[in-house]
Formats: sequence, structure tokens, C-alpha cells
Amino acid sequence: MSYPSPQEPRGELPGPPPESPEQVVMGLSSDAVAITANFTGSEILLYGAVRRETPMPSDSQLDVIATLEGPSRSVTIRRKERRFGIWVNTESVFVASAPSFYAVDTTGKLDRILSPEQDASHRISIPTAMRAFAKPLDVENPVDFTEALIEMRIAEGIYRLDEGAVGLVDNTLFRADFRLPANLVEGSYKARIFLLREGRVISDYSAPIEVRKVGLERWLYRLAYDRPLLYGLMSLLIAAFAGVAASAAFRALKRD
Repeated sequence: MSYPSPQEPRGELPGPPPESPEQVVMGLSSDAVAITANFTGSEILLYGAVRRETPMPSDSQLDVIATLEGPSRSVTIRRKERRFGIWVNTESVFVASAPSFYAVDTTGKLDRILSPEQDASHRISIPTAMRAFAKPLDVENPVDFTEALIEMRIAEGIYRLDEGAVGLVDNTLFRADFRLPANLVEGSYKARIFLLREGRVISDYSAPIEVRKVGLERWLYRLAYDRPLLYGLMSLLIAAFAGVAASAAFRALKRD
């Protein structure tokens, strides 16, 4: 019986996939947002460039998509119907994870620069950003429920699609401006950038953005979650003090 010598090859492992000749380099105007008592919203500037090791391809158009995603939460969507003169909940769909904030900026029409297969793979568009949902047996089409949630959040300004909002200069430099609303959910946000050619993602990059309450708001927030009993007693004392102070002020006004 013969054994292979150490010098004899036994097969080669597949190497990593070749890198795209175009790579995205991205930066942020700020990687943290502080929520204070007078917080009315904020702006995040996403900027970057395309790094190339070879000449730029001339046979296809370069496009850019930028997204900003907030912490995800589970959501139960309910349908109300009028029965016996009152409105009642009849059907519901549970969405396992939906972003609390989601904005998409592009260089062109999203359905023209991004193929459905790439969208499903990278979860770029607003509908694909929704994670799996649980479908009850009595709901025939749960997509109607998720579409209603998307429309509601678009109306509230926490879901946005701005086509043509990404500026691309000389197919190399780009920037996207995101406006954050005042009702931000605290947590870790994620900014992403995608380079595309012919509907396919050729390079992508992501970076975190931390959104946190600071000062008195942070202290009250942690107190409410960490020590709810103490928070409730303090709220009652403040309410009682305010009531006594208001009563004394009214009595003083009546004497005058």
C-alpha cells in the first residue's frame, strides 16, 4: 500500500471570491446623535468615493444607493371593522422585525438601478427591510397589512424613499443627506452604501451610528426602566406637589 508523499498535492481549497475593481470608501459627518430636552431632529451627511485599481468601466452606468436604518422592533398590525355599531379588532399580522426608522436615497429610480434578486439578497428597499412575519390562519394576504404599515410610517416621515437624492460627481465622489426626525428611537443605527452596475451590487459598506439620550432625559429614561417603582413614586410626588402649588396659587388669586 502506498501513501501520498507530503509533496504531492491533495487538492486545493477554493479561494475567496475576486474583489470588484471598484470599491466604495465611505465617511459620516457624525457617528453619534445626542437626544436632549430641546432635540428637534438632526442631519447626517454620508459621503465617500469610489476607489479603483483599474480604469473605470465604460460599458455600464455606475449608480449609488444609501440607506439609514434604525433599531428594529416587532409590530402587530391589526385590522378594525365596524360590528354592531362599534369598531373592533378582527384580524392581525405579527411582523417579527420592522425598522423604527428607514430612509433610502438613490442616484436614480430604484426599480431601474436595482434588480429584484439583488434587492431580496441585500434587503435594500423598504418592503424588503421588513423581516419575516407570522401569518395567522385566518389572514389570507398578510402583505396588505405590511403595506398598510409602510404607508402609515411614510406618512409619519419615519420611512422615506428619495430617488435621485444622491449626488454623484465624475462617477467617483458621492454624498447623501439624511434628515432624522425628532421622535427618534434610542439605539444603534446603521448607514449603508451600495455601488451598482446593471442592477447588481458590486461593492457595499456599512457603519454604525449611536443615538442616545443624554443629561436629564437619559437619567429619567434609565430610572423608568431600571427602577420603575421609584420612578412611579417620584412621579406621584411631583404630581401631588404641583397640585398643592396650583391650589395655593388659585386661593391667593381669589383673595386679591
